[in-house]
Amino acid sequence: MIYETVAAVDLGSNSFRLQVGRVVDDQIYPLDSLKEPVRLASGLTEDKLLDAPSQERALSALRRFGERLRGLDRGAVRAVATNTLRVAKNVGEFLPHAEEALGFPIEVIAGREEARLIYIGASHSLPSANYKRLVVDIGGGSTEFIIGKRHDPQLMESLYMGCVSFTLKYFPGGRIDKRRLREAQAAAAKEIELIAHDFQKLGWKEAVGSSGSARAIADILEMNELNPGNVGGITREGLERLCALLVKAGSAENLDLKGVKGDRMPVLPGGIAIMAAIFEELDIDCMTYADGALRLGVLYDLLGRFHQHDMRDATVAHFRKRYQVERDQVERVEAVALSALTQLSGGAPGEADIQYLSWACRLHEIGISVAHNAYHKHGAYILTYADMPGFSKKDQARLALLVLGHRGKLEKLAEVPAADGVWRLIFCLRLAVALHRTRDDRQLPAWRVASTERGFMLSLPDKWLAKNPWTAAALAEESLIWKQIGRECVVRALD
Repeated sequence: MIYETVAAVDLGSNSFRLQVGRVVDDQIYPLDSLKEPVRLASGLTEDKLLDAPSQERALSALRRFGERLRGLDRGAVRAVATNTLRVAKNVGEFLPHAEEALGFPIEVIAGREEARLIYIGASHSLPSANYKRLVVDIGGGSTEFIIGKRHDPQLMESLYMGCVSFTLKYFPGGRIDKRRLREAQAAAAKEIELIAHDFQKLGWKEAVGSSGSARAIADILEMNELNPGNVGGITREGLERLCALLVKAGSAENLDLKGVKGDRMPVLPGGIAIMAAIFEELDIDCMTYADGALRLGVLYDLLGRFHQHDMRDATVAHFRKRYQVERDQVERVEAVALSALTQLSGGAPGEADIQYLSWACRLHEIGISVAHNAYHKHGAYILTYADMPGFSKKDQARLALLVLGHRGKLEKLAEVPAADGVWRLIFCLRLAVALHRTRDDRQLPAWRVASTERGFMLSLPDKWLAKNPWTAAALAEESLIWKQIGRECVVRALD
């Protein structure tokens, strides 16, 4: 379904932002935007727990966003959370309250997925160019680096350093001096060294900064004529002058310069230190600015899904090729699994169930590339920890669960609630794998599945079961496996 109005929510480590746009001819035009300086990263304790005050600030902001989004269809809104919620150990407890406040699901995305979306947003806000660009986004808790061409990212990294975390660590109480600034820059440089070789090897023609820190620094340099020749954007010389003025002032609050905004001031020192290190380590002389970033990238990615250009499909196809999955077997399994799902859903399965079951069918054997023994566990591990563009961490966890559960005992899924619809998908996948254990193109007989009070029922012709004793034995074993977890998988022989 295509929507006229779409919205993106960015739960950043420094600020929460909402962007509402109107879709016109495959382009998105801004309608409304909201920003709340939540400072989520400042509420992360040494034990990586999100404290109560920061949680309440976050929930208050999300309630306000929820009022603005009220009435929009679930499919027209995508909310993503970044670094602080990636690392917070109590995110599982916080997220349900956050989703209730917002009124929509929230995806915690991986660093490289954040980088991909940032690049898409930045590229859509810049003039079209037939050369490679480096996009840098300094967030509250992480900094993303992307090299891409047109709207296609080619190299992406996310480093665990941000303007909030660096300000808290290296400039406690807001105090700034040469030693503190030098330590902050050195720490950032150490992180950037890990990626500098690969990025410089690929190369770029234009460097671009996106989001709040880059915008704040560019505004200060331009409004105070700190850049040489009064050029726009961010320059190395302008940054050096700004650092000298910051040290002289002793704190951001004492920085008597135009363009220093109140909401950005508390985290400005950390952002400047990181930006200075980026210029030094990547040998950048000047950097332009892009208005678009994560929120706009989320909107265009959402638009792509409407037009059947879902990045998740492309990622699944890439994984199938990368892990050399047997195509014919995948197609056999997928056809049976989707048929079973259709029958169990009364002929009208939900779109999300179809997607996840299809993806799981296409990826259920990727673990064989590691080892055939316990390959379902290897596959689940890959899907849990790999970078999968387009997928949130929750998406990946659900896929991993399906792949883990497609064979072997089911006790390993004991923590999955009995009412969770994922059990139906697991049954469909396990059935399809069992019916195609021979991995050939033999014609299956007419078969039916139905839900029972405690599980599922499979009906197959008695004569077919007699002619296929290996499969019949596998289905009998399947019944015992479901019985061991208090559920049933009844195999009924038809005359």
